[in-house]
Amino acid sequence: MSSSTTRISSGKRTGNGGGGGSGGGGITMPQVNPHWARLPLFDRKGWKRMAFAQFAESMNERVEPADAAEEIYVGLDDLDSGSLHIRRWGKGSDVIGTKLRFRKGDIIFGRRRAYQRKLAVAEVDGICSAHAMVVRAKPAVVLPEFLPFLMMSDRFMKRAVEISVGSLSPTINWTTLKLEEFDLPPLEQQRRIAEILWAVDEVEQTQQSAECSTASYLNAVVEAELGKMFEGPCEALSGLWPESPDSGCSAPPSTVETGHFVLSLTALSETGYLRGNLKPVKPTDAMLAARLSKGDFLISRSNTQELVGLVGIYDEERDDVSFPDTMMRLHVDENKVSKRFLELVLSSSRGRKHMMRSAAGTSGSMKKINRQTLGQCLVPTPSFAKQDKILEEATRIRSALRELEVYVASTQSLKLAITNSIIT
Repeated sequence: MSSSTTRISSGKRTGNGGGGGSGGGGITMPQVNPHWARLPLFDRKGWKRMAFAQFAESMNERVEPADAAEEIYVGLDDLDSGSLHIRRWGKGSDVIGTKLRFRKGDIIFGRRRAYQRKLAVAEVDGICSAHAMVVRAKPAVVLPEFLPFLMMSDRFMKRAVEISVGSLSPTINWTTLKLEEFDLPPLEQQRRIAEILWAVDEVEQTQQSAECSTASYLNAVVEAELGKMFEGPCEALSGLWPESPDSGCSAPPSTVETGHFVLSLTALSETGYLRGNLKPVKPTDAMLAARLSKGDFLISRSNTQELVGLVGIYDEERDDVSFPDTMMRLHVDENKVSKRFLELVLSSSRGRKHMMRSAAGTSGSMKKINRQTLGQCLVPTPSFAKQDKILEEATRIRSALRELEVYVASTQSLKLAITNSIIT
């Protein structure tokens, strides 16, 4: 499915918060209560426990994509964990099979694998995956602008996971969810809580917009500079390793601490190596032979089409970590290119295209890269002065990007903490 990367703008939420109903309607911020500062947040005297179906309903309007070819289509992969906003979508003409209709203001909730916390508020009409649940507030009982935060709370998500059925793809059924009971504050208190949480959410959206712009700028700078370098001397990647790449070791993770660890696939990302993605494993002879040292260059040789070929440089001062057989360790000839420069090249658009194009496989969605196809990847070999120059610029922009990522994560944590403090 081809997806647009244009964001569905959240816009200003104004109005009295009474919209939604069974006829749809946009999610709106409530009008400011002149005495809003006096409304209690933690006083639960007026709260009432209700079954979910008493204040929300599941909209089960079925639609065939052929009848909605020009409308937006939102799949579960288009929903970001922990975000109430839809940033990606396709078109009805891109998909097949019966889908669900949603209206502006409805909540699209990923009822399959609820632990992923995928839930977003629709800001336009459209259709979505039948593996989602379209939830609509009953505004006489719960404000449409308050319900998304109740559903994003730990209390709701924990219960959603507990009542899911199935082992491979645990799924929530409406017949079960509608009976679950949750505590609701009076409408005026809901209004006050929603004001605060949407204000925090607006800060988060501003930060994410800055993060997205910075990431785009970084990509533009890197691609422009590398484009010039590809016009100069280049060499196949196989000519930049003095010996064949090493294979990692496969072993089931241990259920107890062993003092030794193996990297998970998530340790390699689009921005390089990520710390903390470790699983305890038995330190067998084979696993110890795949032990990592600081500065080792890693590449994902087996993953999904979009993630195969991700690279990263192990940067930790520890000797109790090995790499799995889904990765390879490259020996880089640093008389020709620095490891950091090679990481930048293989992470660029041109490098990613080579990896995804050369990956093959028939086992479900998993694809693999072998040493031969990996070695065919073309790498520019400019002077070290030119390598250092582009690395310095990329490092400067990445530093700003990481700061923004920290701000976003902090704001998300604050929003969830406030939500749980009040609602749970």
